[in-house]
Amino acid sequence: MLVKIATAAIAWLLLGVTASAAANAPSTGGVAVDLELVLAVDASRSIDADEAALQRAGYIAAITHPDFIRAIKTGANARIALSYFEWAGQIRQDTIVPWQIVDSQESAAAFASQIGGSADTTIRGTSISNALIFATGLISAAPFDEQRRVIDVSGDGPNNVGTPVLDARDAALSAGIVINGLPLLIRPSPTYAHLDRYYGDCIIGGPGSFMLPVYDMSEFATAIRRKLILEVSGDTPPPVVIPVADNEPVDCLKGERDRRLFSDPYFPELDK
Repeated sequence: MLVKIATAAIAWLLLGVTASAAANAPSTGGVAVDLELVLAVDASRSIDADEAALQRAGYIAAITHPDFIRAIKTGANARIALSYFEWAGQIRQDTIVPWQIVDSQESAAAFASQIGGSADTTIRGTSISNALIFATGLISAAPFDEQRRVIDVSGDGPNNVGTPVLDARDAALSAGIVINGLPLLIRPSPTYAHLDRYYGDCIIGGPGSFMLPVYDMSEFATAIRRKLILEVSGDTPPPVVIPVADNEPVDCLKGERDRRLFSDPYFPELDK
C-alpha cells in the first residue's frame, strides 16, 4: 500500500510540475549543454535568517567565481543550464530562478542577481522529497539537449513532510538524474546525529554521486564553490570515510516517523 500511494503521489506531482516548468521555461530551441543542474536549497525553519542570507551569498559567490566559469568552459559545449529554488515543507515559489544558460561571467552574474526571496520562515517542515520531485519535474521539462542531469540538494535535517524520501529519490534516479548532497552539520539533527550518513544512504544516488558535509557556516561559500566545480567538471571527490562504529544501516524513514509521533499525522501511509 505504501509503494502504491507514494508512486501515485509522485506521478501526480511530477505531472503538475512538468507542465508548470514547460510553460515557464525560456525557449532556447534545444540548445546543447554539458549539464542541466538544479540547485535545491534548504530554507526551512531550522535555517535562521542570518544563515539563509549566508547561504544565498555563498551561492551567488560560487556561481560568479572565475573558477566556476573556467570549469564550465572546459566542457564540450562550454555552457550549462542552471536553475535554483529554495524549499521547506513546500517549494518557496518566490525563490525560483528558472532555467538559464550560463556560459560566461556575464550570464553567471545575470543568473546570480536573481537569487533572493522573502525572509519569511513560516513554512514548516523539511520536505527533501518535495524538493526532489520538483527538481525532477524541472529537468524533465527542460528544453535543452543535455549530456548530464544533476540535482544538487542542501539541507540540515531529514525528510519529515510529504512523500517518503526514498520514493522521490528513486523516481529521480530512474529518470537518469544524479543527486548530489550538501548536508549541513552545523547543528546536529536530533533525528540523525550523523546527517552525512543519512544523505549518503537515503538522498544521493546515480553514477558519480557525492556529498560534501559542511560543519560551520564559515565553510559554506567555499564548499558550494568546490561542489559546483566538481559537478560541472564531472569529477568525483574522494569518498567520505565513515568510522566502522557508525556503519549501522540508516533508517531512511526515521524523520517521517518522528514527525508523525511528535507533530501532526502527516504520514498515515506509514501506518502498517
